[in-house]
Amino acid sequence: MTNKDHSSRISFYNQISSNKWKSFFLIAIVFIVLVSLGSVIGLALGPDYFMIIMIVSIIISIVYVWVSYYYSADLAIASVNAKPADKRIHKGFYDSVEGLTIASGLPMPKLYVMEDLNINAFASGRDPKHAVICVTTGSLDKLSKQELEGVLAHELSHIANYDIRFMTLVAIMVGMISIISQIFLRSLWFKGGSDDNDKANLVFMIIGIVLAILAPIVVQIVQLTISRKREYVADATAVKFMRSPTGLIGALKKIKSETGRPPEKINKAVAPLFIGDPFKRNLDNIFSTHPPLEKRIAILERM
Repeated sequence: MTNKDHSSRISFYNQISSNKWKSFFLIAIVFIVLVSLGSVIGLALGPDYFMIIMIVSIIISIVYVWVSYYYSADLAIASVNAKPADKRIHKGFYDSVEGLTIASGLPMPKLYVMEDLNINAFASGRDPKHAVICVTTGSLDKLSKQELEGVLAHELSHIANYDIRFMTLVAIMVGMISIISQIFLRSLWFKGGSDDNDKANLVFMIIGIVLAILAPIVVQIVQLTISRKREYVADATAVKFMRSPTGLIGALKKIKSETGRPPEKINKAVAPLFIGDPFKRNLDNIFSTHPPLEKRIAILERM
């Protein structure tokens, strides 16, 4: 190996650390947007009015996220009509996951299989003790043992990295920003006439309106960026588990080469959970739920 080849290699430890720091930096941006929006609305309408908005948004967000968090695995499995894996029929699936859990020190997740000719898989659950892994029948039929293990290692990485918990925290703040913005904008229709004090706060009111319109868009973009970064982290952690990127590279190449019809029974809300976008929207833009497969493959080939 030449010095140039050696210098171009990527350590999976560095890849994991770098993308985790980027994720935390992005979540800090969401927090700053939340604080900024709240501060401007408070200055425009008064602290008492803002407290009412905050209380309502927190209650709605907590109820919604509590249900999503504690029942995330059940909801995801039900949404794709997956069935529990059979230890006898899906022995290779069970054996691969069992071997990876022993190597990674994770508890055995519940295993499910969904009817779909495309290669894909996802993991869900609030923590390793309440986790599930679901694979498509296409994955079991088309992937080699090494490639299937690469996919399963990726999904176990999401579990090990507490990605569901992390993304739930992001969802709480993003949801609060959206709710606060909606309540604020709708409340303007019912606000009374202007007086001298209102005119003095006109600047804050205008800033508040602009922020209320732009903030949900900005934080949604940040949320999608975080989702893409967590995919890179899961890829790198999978290499850490398997000590080789070969299996995952082979699986991602097969996913990339598929040209089958997008599945009709997968809800778009569940799509970000999958290892590959089930709707084949592999676009390199700020609204993508997944990073481009070619970029993921290129990074893995350098590990």
